[in-house]
Amino acid sequence: MPDWLAVILLGIVEGITEFLPVSSTGHLLITERWLHIRQSDLFNVVIQAGAVLAVIPLFHQRFHQFLFRWREQATQSYAGKLVLACVVTGGPGFILEKKGFKLPEELTPVAWALLIGGIGFVVVEAWLRGKTLNDQVTWTMAVAVGLGQLVAAVFPGSSRSGTTITFCLLLGLARPAAVEFCFIVGIPTMLAASGLKIFKALHHPPPGTAPEHWGMVLLGSLVAAVVSFIAVKWLLRYVQTHTFTAFGWYRIGLAVLIALAMLAGWG
Repeated sequence: MPDWLAVILLGIVEGITEFLPVSSTGHLLITERWLHIRQSDLFNVVIQAGAVLAVIPLFHQRFHQFLFRWREQATQSYAGKLVLACVVTGGPGFILEKKGFKLPEELTPVAWALLIGGIGFVVVEAWLRGKTLNDQVTWTMAVAVGLGQLVAAVFPGSSRSGTTITFCLLLGLARPAAVEFCFIVGIPTMLAASGLKIFKALHHPPPGTAPEHWGMVLLGSLVAAVVSFIAVKWLLRYVQTHTFTAFGWYRIGLAVLIALAMLAGWG
């Protein structure tokens, strides 16, 4: 398969799965294994940033609030909670990066994380049935979102959006408000991670590694951005009238398929 076609496929997978609560990292690992290729960590992180940047216009009202109504207490409170969530993630995340932490490339932990997260969605949504949720993000929720992002950074397959949204649901936040807050928190988080990866690749490349093909990185990022915009626009409408139960069953089914494939000798 031509490199450009493989990169387009990876960009499509990333764009669909970055914000849907099904784990972009896990799906990228599965796709790379299926295509018999291995992209660099830099490639995977930067195309994630492309997907993240694409969703900014979908939250234009919130960003308009930050720019033109920043003196209001409600705006300052919401922004402060975003900052808190990023700090909770960023501090330990930076330490892990400095320590040279690498995501496992095996499919077994991905399958387990998908399974546990899927069961979590099904159980939490069943528990929430008939309960009234609120749309106000609390400081406790902000801390939980920061911790959820850390969990997703360490365990591929857990899903950043899936973990953080589950935590918010458990704390009583309504689905549309949870999606908005978790997605907006992901913007500076992923951009910071991408910036650090790019800086290290340019100034401190690991010895013996091939130079990055920046044209392919750009192609993957553009594809991921376009697809991500479409996927998130759909999801924002979906959560207005639906629960996350379907995503939970999808994760469970995918985990089972991975297990069966591994038993059959694939991957």
